[in-house]
Amino acid sequence: MKFILNIAVVLVLILGACKKDFLNVSEELAQEQTLEKIFSNPQEVRRWHRTIYTGVPNTMNFHWITLVNGLGNPWTNMSDELVAIHRDRYPYTRNVDPTDNGVLGRWELYKLIRQANVFLERAQEIPFSGGADYMSASEVESLKNQARFFRAYYHYLLFELYGPIPIVKNLVDPGASNIDFARNSVDEVVDFIYSELTEVAPKLDNPQISIPDYLAVPTRGTALAVRARLLVYAASPLFNGGYVEAVALRDKEGKQLFPNYNSQKWNRALAALQEFIDYANSGHYELHKEYTAGQLDPDKSLYELHMKYNKETIFARSDDDKVISNVGGVVGNIDRYLLPRGARSGTVNTGGSGVLQELIDDFQMNDGLSITESPLYTESGYSVAGDDLTGRTTVGTQKMFINREPRFYQTVFYNGRKWHVGGETIWFNRGGNSDNSGITPFSGHLIYKRVSRRVYHQSPHPSTEYRPVIIHRLAEFYLLYAEALNEVDPSDIRIIQYVDKVRERAGIPLLMQIKANIIGNQQLQREAIRQEMRIELATEGQRYFDVKRWMIAQNAPDKGGLGGDFYGMDMFASTLDGFYTRKVIQKRVFEKRGYLFPLPQDEVQISRKLVQNPGY
Repeated sequence: MKFILNIAVVLVLILGACKKDFLNVSEELAQEQTLEKIFSNPQEVRRWHRTIYTGVPNTMNFHWITLVNGLGNPWTNMSDELVAIHRDRYPYTRNVDPTDNGVLGRWELYKLIRQANVFLERAQEIPFSGGADYMSASEVESLKNQARFFRAYYHYLLFELYGPIPIVKNLVDPGASNIDFARNSVDEVVDFIYSELTEVAPKLDNPQISIPDYLAVPTRGTALAVRARLLVYAASPLFNGGYVEAVALRDKEGKQLFPNYNSQKWNRALAALQEFIDYANSGHYELHKEYTAGQLDPDKSLYELHMKYNKETIFARSDDDKVISNVGGVVGNIDRYLLPRGARSGTVNTGGSGVLQELIDDFQMNDGLSITESPLYTESGYSVAGDDLTGRTTVGTQKMFINREPRFYQTVFYNGRKWHVGGETIWFNRGGNSDNSGITPFSGHLIYKRVSRRVYHQSPHPSTEYRPVIIHRLAEFYLLYAEALNEVDPSDIRIIQYVDKVRERAGIPLLMQIKANIIGNQQLQREAIRQEMRIELATEGQRYFDVKRWMIAQNAPDKGGLGGDFYGMDMFASTLDGFYTRKVIQKRVFEKRGYLFPLPQDEVQISRKLVQNPGY
């Protein structure tokens, strides 16, 4: 296979550095003699090891269109969450073809898997000699444990996108003439990743986890969390007998790649989640909470959660672009390109990630009920004094936006809201311009989550601010735990308790208080869990994969589907009232084959063993 023939080497000096060419092949370093030289030099060995980190996903990279790829977060624009400014130029809203795979695929991770395999085979103690640098046996062992984690983790990321993939756990001679790999089955891939993470988990230690440069260094908790989510995937319909066409798929030797349904896989997932929850609850992780005057402050909690390292963080990137003034890098981009027109330095090219109406409608009201259940919800008109019981909006706000739950105000910047620093009132109707130019955000609602409330392009305000790029956090696993409990035993009271832990931090009434009637009802509890996942983790990169593993992506958009008519406000309306008319802003297509990404077509064509996913 072609990916085996390449050796990816870039001498990256900063842990987790983001380089566009990090997967380029270095012919010089591919030579055996050079490898021997590298692995006799402590600094070069560490550089080689740091390159292994370059495949860690970037969940904040959903807005900077020219850099988005399968290791960024295009999934927010491919799900029922966001609509991009360049919505018609990129394959966000149509089925991905094998020829598109270089744009959004993850196949290049095999190069980093090889990078890890080379390290695991060649790295060894380099004794101290005079004043020269050296590598102790304990340092080598620690770095090997990290490399082993990432080898398993990159297999997990490939599995998440493609389903069963070839397992590459040994170093293969790139000069061999018979290199060709068949796809391993779902069960084989899951068992390999599970066993690797199980064995390496107790060996992972990161005492510097709170230091930004070391956030991406995996810990025992990281390994246990990834292992648990892996088994949730394995138990879910997409990988557990629910995709009929995939179950019928055979490789070129007649081997079945996708398993028939097995209910016991939920038990296995629950056991892994239980081990992680026990570890988390023993003092290693906790939901992030901020207090004002001794009272839980949900608004501050939800905001600061994403703005600084805290004990809810399980896995994050190590990006730090504090010295970059919003002209590049992860953090600078999110503040610059989510800046609306009307705020200082906002232009026609900013404010480009719009929130779809489907997500707006799924946020609950401040009483903890949906907009269809709550008496607090009104679709039209503007508020007067006393209408908004939360105090979070100003008089004259469109009633659609008042009395919503705290997570709504931390995630969505709506028309007529004041910008957080300068105090400008932002108007999106008619694109903020009388000639209809610059119609951003295209849906009429701007994504606000993870935007700094301190950054402003005017002295004395900072022009950028560091924050961690979170990949996994505890709230996600509380909800996954509730999901697995519900699939195994719907009568388990912990289901509601763990959903309510997330709701309590979010500042809304508990299900135990307002919906006790759903307790023990598997379907109603399943709906409640998915609703909390939808809102709590909005735009963080998992929604796209969740609706596919549940196999609801073919539903209508109001039922979690990825195809159909998607709505926003009427950005071209001539009046403010007209702006607040729901309008179809995108017609998306989702075909059944879209449940799995296609393997790169050129890989399939040159292989004697690889078979393509169903429908491609």
